[in-house]
Amino acid sequence: MQQKEAGEDVVVVVGAGIAGLAVALGLHRKGVKCSVLESSPELRASGFAIATWRNALQALDALGVGDKIRKLHLQLQELRVFSSSTGEIVQETDLKMQGKRGPNEMRCVRRDWLLRALEEELPKGTIRYSSKIVAIEEDGNAKILHLADGAILRAKVLIGCDGVNSVVAKWLGLGKPSYSGRLATRGLARYPDGHGFDPKFKMFVGHGFRAGVIPCNETDVYWFFTWSPSEHDSNGVDQNAAKMKQFVLAKLRSSKIPPEMLEVVERSEMNDVLAAPLRFRPPLSLLLASISKGNVCVAGDALHPMTPDLGQGGCAALEDAVVMTRCLGDALLGEPDAGESERIEASLREYARIRRWRSVQLIATAYAVGFVQECNDAVISFVRDKWLPGVLARMFLKMADYDCGTL
Repeated sequence: MQQKEAGEDVVVVVGAGIAGLAVALGLHRKGVKCSVLESSPELRASGFAIATWRNALQALDALGVGDKIRKLHLQLQELRVFSSSTGEIVQETDLKMQGKRGPNEMRCVRRDWLLRALEEELPKGTIRYSSKIVAIEEDGNAKILHLADGAILRAKVLIGCDGVNSVVAKWLGLGKPSYSGRLATRGLARYPDGHGFDPKFKMFVGHGFRAGVIPCNETDVYWFFTWSPSEHDSNGVDQNAAKMKQFVLAKLRSSKIPPEMLEVVERSEMNDVLAAPLRFRPPLSLLLASISKGNVCVAGDALHPMTPDLGQGGCAALEDAVVMTRCLGDALLGEPDAGESERIEASLREYARIRRWRSVQLIATAYAVGFVQECNDAVISFVRDKWLPGVLARMFLKMADYDCGTL
């Protein structure tokens, strides 16, 4: 990337993940040009798939790619929660039930297909790969970005969508995300001739872990496994895919898990990151944190890293993008006069106001749900298996019954 001339201010989005590409696409739909800086040499799709609830699909509709995603993925009909101790179904929930804003909709979306769908809608050259920010400086209202390859870029607006280790979040003064004490691994099993699974989300809770199996389409099945590690679990499983797979299978076999789930794990691909620590931003710290400062703000995991227990991390990132675009787009489409900087700052403050409480609510709820579902305490386990499944299932749908609006 060539160094920019001093007068060539641009809107810069840092990170070509879900949040970054969605923000860029939203701005493009509004007629605002931007550059997306991605530190890796190509799109990264770690994680295999994401639960995509009604709120996220509405955001994708606002961005113009909702139907594109629907055509590639099954609509899930039901959530079944099983006790890992007894193997019994403890809750069945209709995933299409009516909410305050209409019927729910849930699909398990392959992350690489989602990123590609967003990328395909952007003008060529929008994403600048192998572009890692190493320093941020101020020059009047502009931000001067120093990249690892020596290039320098001048930004009129800087939007950090660069994940849990966000450089932009650090510049804003946001603290490092906290470790939840839990780990996660996940995989994708492919059945070229069809997997034969019903379009249902099956989840298993108890025995110190939480696991799930979700079909994405007719040939791909996604699974996840989260657990609280003990000193006996550190046998190099996080460094070797075969060991990690055997670790998960051993945990599942020690519980009442049906053989079809074991088969999904056995035939699956594993992530490069075999055991990812589950981190979150403490909700109370976010209440007073600087989500935006001047012409700089954050979105996605840079704003609200959360544990995956609600399946809302990627969904919330898409919400962020729509709200960000709506707030910022109009400010940037005005005449580049003396009041432009004030308009930009006001628009980002409004974005921060809208997203702050929603982010706090999601982070806190996800953490609480994960704690309850994996806890081994006898009393909590009894209450969880007898009374809490219905509450937890309704919580999934309540958090998804949210409308971020349009561009």
